[in-house]
Amino acid sequence: MRKSRFTEEQIIKVLKEHTAGMSAGDLCRKHGISDATFYKWRSRYGGMEISDARKLANLNEARQLIEEWRIDYNTNRPHTSLNGLTPTEFATRPTQGQNQNRLYL
Repeated sequence: MRKSRFTEEQIIKVLKEHTAGMSAGDLCRKHGISDATFYKWRSRYGGMEISDARKLANLNEARQLIEEWRIDYNTNRPHTSLNGLTPTEFATRPTQGQNQNRLYL
């Protein structure tokens, strides 16, 4: 995805100009954006404050960090339930029989 030339703070400032009374067409000409971009921004950021945008950015960073940790945990780290093997090693180990993963009681 292409990075925007406007930061979230700048987008919110543009939207605040609109709520202050400036028309959408004038804002688009002033900032060099299309009408579609303005309305997309308004649907995404309308009613937000700059502090809300920063919280949203921190939340997205936290989600990305959790996702990286989940992938690392589920592919690279050994698990005691898998006899010290990583899930990838466990999945690719040579099988000796059909019932290798079953417990015999």
